[in-house]
Amino acid sequence: MSSFRNASFSPAGSAFLQMRTFALASLGGALEFYDFVIFAFLTKIIAAHFFPLTQADWLRQTETFGLFGAGYLARPLGGLVMAHFGDVSGRKKVFTFSVLLMAVPTLMMGLLPGYDVLGAGAPLILLILRVMQGAAIGGEAPGGWVFVSEHAPPGRAGLAVGLLTGGLTGGILLGSTVILAMHGFMTADEIADHGWRIPFLLGGIFGLGAMVLRRWLDETPVFREMHARAEISDTLPVWILLKRHRRAVLCSMATTWTLTAAIVVLVLMMPPLMQTLHHISPEETMRASLASTLCLTFSVIISGALTDFLPLRRLALLYAGILALGASALYGLAPRWPGTLVEWAAVSGLCCGFVALVPVGMLRAFPPAVRFSGVSLSYNISYAVFGGLTPAMISSLVPQTPLAPALYVSGTALVGLIGLWFSPEE
Repeated sequence: MSSFRNASFSPAGSAFLQMRTFALASLGGALEFYDFVIFAFLTKIIAAHFFPLTQADWLRQTETFGLFGAGYLARPLGGLVMAHFGDVSGRKKVFTFSVLLMAVPTLMMGLLPGYDVLGAGAPLILLILRVMQGAAIGGEAPGGWVFVSEHAPPGRAGLAVGLLTGGLTGGILLGSTVILAMHGFMTADEIADHGWRIPFLLGGIFGLGAMVLRRWLDETPVFREMHARAEISDTLPVWILLKRHRRAVLCSMATTWTLTAAIVVLVLMMPPLMQTLHHISPEETMRASLASTLCLTFSVIISGALTDFLPLRRLALLYAGILALGASALYGLAPRWPGTLVEWAAVSGLCCGFVALVPVGMLRAFPPAVRFSGVSLSYNISYAVFGGLTPAMISSLVPQTPLAPALYVSGTALVGLIGLWFSPEE
């Protein structure tokens, strides 16, 4: 724990430089969630452009979701490779490269001709671009958490992680806002024809700008200290993890499952579930999604800051219970009082503070020499497995009871509590 709280700080400097570091570190992670939202919202239009019109609508949409999922399958491998170089060659180099590897494919998606021009090459190129994005995303969030925690002043690493996590969830808010604005200024035909490209072009430009700005960042003090003391091992970090830190990896994977459940079930899946289960209008569910995301952003900043003052296990017990209550309120009480979905969605977002406890626990579980690799391996494998399986599991359980989403989140909250409770602290 001392390597996380005490050794992991930047030299004396202005608060402005510290905030600049946190802000620049957040940009790439925000792009990750921004891309998730715009691709998900535009799936039907993308399917019409990149697959034969002779196919059934459901088949084209399924194929498009398959391309989207391929990016997530590439996360563990890409994250592990970049984390390896982050532990061996430096955090800054990998952190700058990862946002470039995300920005270029996003920009190219906005420029890529459709099936009518490239034929079968169109979905094939789109698949390659999604895999590139997935590989980059695998190193982005873990790299950001490691970077800001090792730059934070003494006793403020939790706040730094909370601010970065808030930036990540802010990407969902940004993506939703861009889509809503596009629908406000363009007709449905204009969006289907060419307007759908605008969010991808904006995301690509946004990412390239973040890459340029990140060149101003300094290497973390922790890595510089390891390099000066020649503490960088020649052994592959992944082998060190599997040999010496299996408990930390398993506990971190368990807590990441809780993180995916909170984000996917309470924010991303909530609009379609409420529309299908309770016939709430798309406009109302979109407003509820925005309220939930905004409150989630504030909640993770607060809970991250609390880890600098209160024991992590005590906070885990508190926030696991709050998360279960928030999920139950959203899916159990909101349908009983029509017109209150936005309010209950906001409450559920405030109850998601457990999300920020996850990276704090992971960062404390691994020593600096393998910290990047440990966080990346645990986070990406768990996110790829549970993030991909959660929608299918919820869909299969909903016919049994409309409270299935709340029960699922409550179950994962217990898993996350156990993971944080038994997670080691280096």
